[in-house]
Amino acid sequence: MDSEQRKHALALIQQALPDLDWTLQAAKVKRLSRDFHWFSPVLKQQLEDKQADAVVRPRDEEELMLLVKACVQHQLPLILRGGATGNYGQLVPLEGGILVDMTGLSQICELGDGVVRAQAGIRLAEIEAFTRPAGWELRCMPSTYRLASLGGLYGGGFGGIGSINYGPLGAPGNVLSVKVMTMEAEPRILHVPAPQALLLHHAYGSNGIILEVELALAPLHRWIERLDVFDDFTDALDYANAFARSPGLVKRQLALFAAPIPSYFSHLNGHYQANQHAVISVIAQESEGFCASLLEKYRGHSAVRQTADEAREANASLMEYCWNHTTLHALKIDSSLTYLQTAFNYTNYRQQIINMAALFGDEVISHIEFLRDNDGNITASGLQLVRYSTEERLNEIMVTFRDNDVKINNPHVYQIEDGKQGEIKPEVVSVKKCLDPNGLLNPGKLRGWEVRDTLTLDNNPLLLTDR
Repeated sequence: MDSEQRKHALALIQQALPDLDWTLQAAKVKRLSRDFHWFSPVLKQQLEDKQADAVVRPRDEEELMLLVKACVQHQLPLILRGGATGNYGQLVPLEGGILVDMTGLSQICELGDGVVRAQAGIRLAEIEAFTRPAGWELRCMPSTYRLASLGGLYGGGFGGIGSINYGPLGAPGNVLSVKVMTMEAEPRILHVPAPQALLLHHAYGSNGIILEVELALAPLHRWIERLDVFDDFTDALDYANAFARSPGLVKRQLALFAAPIPSYFSHLNGHYQANQHAVISVIAQESEGFCASLLEKYRGHSAVRQTADEAREANASLMEYCWNHTTLHALKIDSSLTYLQTAFNYTNYRQQIINMAALFGDEVISHIEFLRDNDGNITASGLQLVRYSTEERLNEIMVTFRDNDVKINNPHVYQIEDGKQGEIKPEVVSVKKCLDPNGLLNPGKLRGWEVRDTLTLDNNPLLLTDR
């Protein structure tokens, strides 16, 4: 469908549904058609001229269903938008269409004993504000939790704060079910339990419309946020590693930053020297007493310490310097930087981190996040900063990591299979065929859809129950 055909279809839909909350001004539509893909100079160039034709913010499921029916009738693409904090161009429309701002669907649906179910548009911080008085908190969330939506995390996120205990979001037991709407002439509302629900996870909203997510929660703790500094990178690494591998230390977050990354944390400058390396940790109050002896052993020093309550009151949590927030802070200081996403081998990640730091020097600066993998192993993932020169050199760097048995989840591509998924997965394509038979959801992002006729697809990939 070319731009004139889309324009005509949009006019008919708007005429039929005038009471929806429409945004049609070109400048605002373009702004809303953006996420943080500009972290990648490659994606920034590729997606620069891409945007939706209009934005709609449904106020409830009924309005969303009317919009879906109209889009199917007129074969107009539909793209879902949450908090727009993703980094891969997930919400950037490749073929125009209507961008659906899901933040109007933002209710807590149910809170039980260690379980919460909420609508996709709710901010993650709002979920925690609701569950905390009952003694529960999220098991894992990105550093962008104040802005990121639940549906956005499910559609394009990985893990984050809390993953040191519970692994990534997709680890068994974290997600219990999802509620979805199909992209059909007569949309169906379906309840999909785990593990089948994970076939819609990290699919950029390309194979189903997530309405609600049911999550398992973690017991609430009184957390202390710390930033500790070291003159030697190996000392900082060994401190973080010992911290990560101490099962009795109750913790929520653990990250390592090689110099000069801490110097990019402009709000914290003055607490340490620009050439020092840092470890940010979030540790339970009852476990913090063990930090002093660990710091002494690895020649570290305390630079910043605050309670989580103090951090919330000041809107200044150290958690917002971790994960890909680190990249944002760095880019504010040096716009020539970009980043990688690497997964080290759990059997020898310490040596791999040392080897890769030595191999690249100041060209690739270590930012390491400690977590558990899907099998429960303590391991490390990198969100290294890269001094960008050319796309060719960036690709060479990624090849070198792979050659050294470090997996790359390429953040400089927008198609699902070229990034974290790594391959065309027929089961993911089967879900799209089942829930979006016309291929109207976020077209162009799922490469497997373009070759679906060559794949062996399951006609019933989900355990579907009407709800």
